[in-house]
Amino acid sequence: MRKNRILVIDDDAHATRMTRLVLERTGRYEVRELNESDQALGAAWEFGPDLILLDVCMPNVEGSEVAEKFTHDPALASTPIVFLTCIVTPSEAGRNGSVVIGSHEYLAKPVRPEKLLRCIEGNLARASRLSPSAEYASPSRQPRA
Repeated sequence: MRKNRILVIDDDAHATRMTRLVLERTGRYEVRELNESDQALGAAWEFGPDLILLDVCMPNVEGSEVAEKFTHDPALASTPIVFLTCIVTPSEAGRNGSVVIGSHEYLAKPVRPEKLLRCIEGNLARASRLSPSAEYASPSRQPRA
């Protein structure tokens, strides 16, 4: 069974490492960490994520700009993006631990592992219902010329 690929983009190396450990411990995910937001598009093309976890406030290129690049790239436009951020407070996020703004879900940092996993699974399930052949469209799985 193929593991879902998760790309974690955050300028805080400790945050990406902890997120990777939480996700890999489940045995269901292959995780790639990235701490340089200006390299996000290339990393996504190389890795072909099924979902992207993205910090909002980062130096060089902010998360909103990175997300915009993804949504304008035909091969990445359908890839779910979940923002991990401290700009949403836990009280704003409520019992679910997240809030939807526009078309993206925002998780308040620090996020509890069970809320993170529930959010990821929900987004992956929605994405597969919307695009059942999505795994064939991701950049790293396209035939090479």
